[in-house]
Amino acid sequence: MSTARFPSPTRPITNEGPFRALLLENIHPSAEEMLAAEGFQVERLSAALKPEELAERLKGVHLLGIRSKTTVPASALVNAEELLAIGAFCIGTNQVDLVNANTHGIPVFNAPFSNTRSVAEMVLAEVIVLTRQLFDRSREVHAGQWRKVATGSREVRGKTLGIIGYGHIGSQLGVMAEALGMRVQYYDVMTKLPLGNAQSVPTLDELLATSDFITLHVPATPSTHMMIGADQLARMRKGACLINASRGTVVDIGALSRALRSKHLGGAAVDVYPEEPESNSDGFVTELQGLPNVVLTPHIGGSTEEAQAAIGKEVATSLLKYFKAGATTGAVNFPQVEAPLIPGTHRILNVHRNIPGVLRDINRIVSDLNANIHAQVLSTDANIGYLVMDLDQDVSRPVCDAIAGLQTDIKTRIVS
Repeated sequence: MSTARFPSPTRPITNEGPFRALLLENIHPSAEEMLAAEGFQVERLSAALKPEELAERLKGVHLLGIRSKTTVPASALVNAEELLAIGAFCIGTNQVDLVNANTHGIPVFNAPFSNTRSVAEMVLAEVIVLTRQLFDRSREVHAGQWRKVATGSREVRGKTLGIIGYGHIGSQLGVMAEALGMRVQYYDVMTKLPLGNAQSVPTLDELLATSDFITLHVPATPSTHMMIGADQLARMRKGACLINASRGTVVDIGALSRALRSKHLGGAAVDVYPEEPESNSDGFVTELQGLPNVVLTPHIGGSTEEAQAAIGKEVATSLLKYFKAGATTGAVNFPQVEAPLIPGTHRILNVHRNIPGVLRDINRIVSDLNANIHAQVLSTDANIGYLVMDLDQDVSRPVCDAIAGLQTDIKTRIVS
């Protein structure tokens, strides 16, 4: 568990450019186009950066864009004094130290919706591939073998799909599976409204024991770490198939390999792994390689042109809304504020330590400088307070400077 590390107060960030954005891991050009159109100098790299490299490259950078392979620990944020926000151009944000980003006044935005369809389509395709053993037959023909057999090859119609995690992807997958004539049931730790004829199952054990296909759609959290191990695999129906396109840490790969080798499971499809290569040029080894009726893919669930373009636009939009107006709606580690800009005013955005008396001190500054506040919104969490304040343009600079001088200040800037 990460602990909060508050930075020392720094000088206020002005709205005077040039502003820089660093996009890593071959983020779709749609993001670069949107940021460049707003005047950002955009540097776009095809690979991830190691934490020590990232810490050096973040100096003078205002917006950072990453995908799943870039780790952003607390050490990378120490000297990133100009960094305003981080965009995770993917669903997961576990690669970012969210607590320390929060205490450095840096909201983190992600894309929880844009690749939903792409992942659901891939999982549904894998259901069909596994039940027809298509990869084995294809590999045999490529090798010059002709094995026209029906043994073990079945239709998906009438089979039961068990979905673990009935969120955006799981629920859409269920609707698509029903269209193929499958029976759909799901298990989730939260109460979810079923779509179509999907049925909620009260326990994970019941779902495992009554499904022909199990597919996982859960985040990486302490409660989901290795949630599918030897005991859970043993509870699955003999001949059933497991699909994991969520996070590599939720399935015990060794236990899955043993369940496949013993023929207890009829197949598996895995798109995510506990440890993944940092680049496409690195090699990869897993215990699942070479096993029959096992589909292995390199973390491509959301890797379609449509999904990547949509993710680029979705996250870039969130970053720009925060940059231009201080909107934090959708940030995964920050108080949620979104207020319309008021014409003829300047907006001060202030992140401060959440301790008693901060708002009193800020309002005293405003009063002493005879500033007229047009609107003021404060939202807090356990560590920080986030203040959005619109006031007259002629006093915005001295007010901003004075607020930034408070010992409780973390990050202050003006939007005009």
